[in-house]
Amino acid sequence: MRRYDLVVIGSGPAGHHAAIQGAKLGNSVAIIERRSTVGGVALNAGTIPSKTLREAVMYLTGFRQRGLYGNSYRVKDKITFSDLRFRVDHVIEHEIDVFRSHFQRNGVEVLTGEASFKDTHVLSIKAANETYDIEAERVVIATGTRPARPSQIPFDGEVIFDTDQLWSLKRDQLPKTTTVVGGGVIGIEYACAISALGVQVCLVEKRERVLDFVDKELVDALCYHMRSMQTTFRLGEEVSGVTIDNNGHAVARLASNKTIVSDTLLYAAGRIGNTDALNLSSAGLITDDRGRIPVDKHYRTSVAHIFAAGDVIGFPSLASTSMEQGRLAACAALGVGSEAMSHLFPYGIYTIPEISYVGKNEEQLTHDCIPYEVGVAPYREIARGQIIGDQTGFLKLLFHQETRQLLGVHIIGEGATELVHIGQMVLAHNGTIDVFVNSVFNYPTLAECYKVAALAGINKIAALPV
Repeated sequence: MRRYDLVVIGSGPAGHHAAIQGAKLGNSVAIIERRSTVGGVALNAGTIPSKTLREAVMYLTGFRQRGLYGNSYRVKDKITFSDLRFRVDHVIEHEIDVFRSHFQRNGVEVLTGEASFKDTHVLSIKAANETYDIEAERVVIATGTRPARPSQIPFDGEVIFDTDQLWSLKRDQLPKTTTVVGGGVIGIEYACAISALGVQVCLVEKRERVLDFVDKELVDALCYHMRSMQTTFRLGEEVSGVTIDNNGHAVARLASNKTIVSDTLLYAAGRIGNTDALNLSSAGLITDDRGRIPVDKHYRTSVAHIFAAGDVIGFPSLASTSMEQGRLAACAALGVGSEAMSHLFPYGIYTIPEISYVGKNEEQLTHDCIPYEVGVAPYREIARGQIIGDQTGFLKLLFHQETRQLLGVHIIGEGATELVHIGQMVLAHNGTIDVFVNSVFNYPTLAECYKVAALAGINKIAALPV
């Protein structure tokens, strides 16, 4: 039986970084992937395809240039699924090669097959032509999640489909109308991309607000822009049933007795941990009702030498946070000290326009009774905003009224997911907004928003009593 110092189950963002970290610390490492290709869901059906789809949509529709050339401007008049898949397939193929190269260079052995526990240290791997066992001194579970598929939803992969099935649709022409069920990160990202293509979207979400963990002002701005792209919101509504009518249309019935008819329906409400095939009971592990594995702050499960990271442990379920969780889990498993900065994980949501933030939002600061002030820089007042045609985005800084310490950065607009890292570094060093005031940013750039927002914030506290 082959023995390894560290065995990682799953080769997505969390598994990839856990395995590489373990190998760089001088350990024998194997990574088990049930797919024929590495990268997991994130690379093959999730993060990379969805973000590439967004970029293809933004380019082919001419969306970024409409502020300059008008709403009728398009790079291509009739966009098909083939046009979108071409770019997606190209990027996926390249990223798979990158992952494989990383594993080879670092001596990580890739084992293809379905893994399951025989006991706390022995894993059985069911490959295409054989089943064999390996022994692991330590284990990191990074199997990710899959779309929830309620039994009352008649998925057919063509009219009614989930986010994984989206990439295997046989239809080439875009639908005229689509219902998206689920207003979480995944649902709202796809709703934006589909709307930008000129498809009328109806988004159904059982909560009263989409993205309820994001600063409300940013969410309100996003919903305004989505409505301008002909997205209809049905908030506080729950789907009670879905059928396909005689004309091949998706019919969604809501608990409130409303009926929504559309050409297609994308179900994006909830995800389930990929843990049912792992035989976790043999390792003394349990999951919650959604297949997720509970862990402590070091990503250790209830079994001391077994760790878990990434989407399989739950919120926030973002590729960026999963990467860091995987690295930290490997460090903890191998007894190497590492500092977790989970309170400074940036959140990037690739809607249209994109959203990103780090630190506290206004609702949290108000709840904690922290005296804060706000500094805002609208893109329309920044030269770079005019150049790129984004006149609706803005950057918002939250800072302490008395100490001027930066408390949070919230951005909506082009480049938000890139810009946020400047604020992240200042937050990491407990800096004040004076850092931005005293800094010189290249001109014209969107980064100049930091200085403009800081100056606007300082002007607000000038009149406060000393």
